[in-house]
Parts: sequence; structure tokens; C-alpha cells
Amino acid sequence: MFDETFIAMGIRRIAIIGSGIAGLTAAIKLKEQGHDVSLFEKSRGPGGRLAAKRVANGSVDVGAQYFTSRNPEFLPFLTRFAGNSSFTTWDGQFGFQGKDGQWQEFPDEPRYVGIPRMTAVSRALSAHVTVTAETRIERIVRNDNGWVLSDRAGNVQAVEFDSVIITAPPAQARDLLVQSNLPEQAAYLDDAVTRVLPCWAVAAHFKETPWPRHEGMRCDHPSLFWVANNSSKPGRKGEDQGGRGSWWVLHASSEWSQRNLETTPDQVAAELIAAFRELTGSDLMATDSVTHRWLYARSEGGSSPGHLWFPEQDIGLAGDWLSGGRVEGAFDSACSLVSAYVATDASR
Repeated sequence: MFDETFIAMGIRRIAIIGSGIAGLTAAIKLKEQGHDVSLFEKSRGPGGRLAAKRVANGSVDVGAQYFTSRNPEFLPFLTRFAGNSSFTTWDGQFGFQGKDGQWQEFPDEPRYVGIPRMTAVSRALSAHVTVTAETRIERIVRNDNGWVLSDRAGNVQAVEFDSVIITAPPAQARDLLVQSNLPEQAAYLDDAVTRVLPCWAVAAHFKETPWPRHEGMRCDHPSLFWVANNSSKPGRKGEDQGGRGSWWVLHASSEWSQRNLETTPDQVAAELIAAFRELTGSDLMATDSVTHRWLYARSEGGSSPGHLWFPEQDIGLAGDWLSGGRVEGAFDSACSLVSAYVATDASR
């Protein structure tokens, strides 16, 4: 009787794999449409590239450093579902290093960060949906009643889903489609896989501020792509050690990261901190550090179709890599996929 009522009301069961901004946005918007939505996340909690690592007395943002809002619907969405207390503007000085080594000012636009860490945004959004964490979905199989999901441990989800939305990075999404005997759909991701670049991230603590001129810097350096004073962000004042100094986040360049994919974390930290001291001309030594390797950090080049939707299979893909690569691009991608899904649903 329950299933008959479900179908009669037009409510569909939808599985979303990945709980970054794309997955959370799609889940919230589809839930608003009246659908029954379940998210599956391989990590301990939601966030995707809005990631932070624990350090003494707090945490540091090791993934996306901030986000912008050029889509007029993005901030109202965050305000409604994450709340004003979960994010605010980061009013710092930002520099861009030219090929001549000279520093120029970044374009002036509002930049937003989560409070007290970037994950605050995704945590707040996840309160509106059902997220099953620490569950890596490795295979989906379609039977007469819908899609059945299996995780790495071989466990099969009890619910059969009408639709599946994948918001994992393209390499992981392609692997999932291949393992699910969906080679035609997987082939759509071949080019995107080659365009997603790795990044080593190091958070380093200094007893004094090694560079007072900028809070965030895009570097022209063989090793470094971006450095930022994490302690300068709103809500982070208690995250230094003993109330002194500052935590800086160093993102390696894609080329350096690719060459050093298998380098030990300790060696990565030593080399990137040395590069940072060279860049700033500072003789300060780091007193602590943490390291994180991003195999799929950002997408570079290629087409930006917004989303991928296969109506015959009821499978969709969304993510920032489909819509420009920025954090806001994940929101844009999810919105465009939901629009395609609703249009298909209306024509059934």
C-alpha cells in the first residue's frame, strides 16, 4: 500500500552520492519538490572541498579557501538553509603575483568563508537532509524496481531508488559507472578526468606573522599556487597557539603536486614551508604543521555543460567541474541538474 501511494503522489526515491555543495544543493531542492532523498558520503561528514583539519585549539581550512557569489540565487539559498551565522565576508587584502614577481591587487569582490571553519556551511546545509556517512558506494545495479546501491564493504542498501545522482569527482564518478556496467555514460567523463588536477595542502603555524601585507596571495612560484593567513578569517582568533602567531595555508601548484604525488607528507611540508619562506623573505620557522593531499582538487579547461543527465537511465551528474570549477559552480551545476530532472519528471 505504501509503495502504491508513493507512486500515485509522484514522489520518487532519489539517491545522491557525495555530500559536497552540489550534492547538498540537489538534495535540498529535490526534497522541496516532495521527493524522498538519501545522500551517501564516503567521509565522516559532509563538505567535499569545504574541508578543514584539526590543529591545536581549532582547525584550518585546507580545501576551498573562500567562495564568491555571482549567481543572485546562491546567497539567498545559503541564508535560508545554512543561516547567516554559518558564513560571512572575509575582508582581507589579497594579492596577485605577476610574472615579474611584483604584487598586484586582486579584483575587488566580496569573498565569503564559513564560521568558524569552511565546513560550517556544509554542516548547516546537511541538517535539512538525510546523510549516511562513511559509506563509499562502489556499484549501482538496476532491477525491475529501481537502482540498488552497494558499498565497498559489500553491503546493499535496503531501498531501491528511482534515480541516482552522482556528485563525486569525475575520476571517481567514472569508476562507479564502469563498475556498474554503464560504459557509455562513463565515456562522457574521459576528458574531464584528464583535466582535474591534484594539490598538496600544508597548514603551517608561525609564532609571528611572516607576511603582514596580504591575507591571501595567488603566487607565481614553481612550488606554490596559493597561500593565505587562515587566522585572519572571521571566527578564527582562538586557533593560534597560546594566543600568539598565525596559521597559514599553503597550496602547492598543480605541476609540483603531480610530480610529488607519492612524496611523504613530512617532506611535502618541509619543501612547501621552505618555498613559503623564500616567497615572503621571512626567516621565521614553522612551529607546527599538518598536511593533506587532494588527488582531485580543481578542474582546468574543457567544456562546462553545467550537468550531465541521462533520462533513460535516470542517472545524473553534478559538480563544480561541470560548471566553471568554483564553489559556486557546484551550486550552479546542481540547480541546472534539478531543473533537467524536474522537466523529465513532468513529462513522464
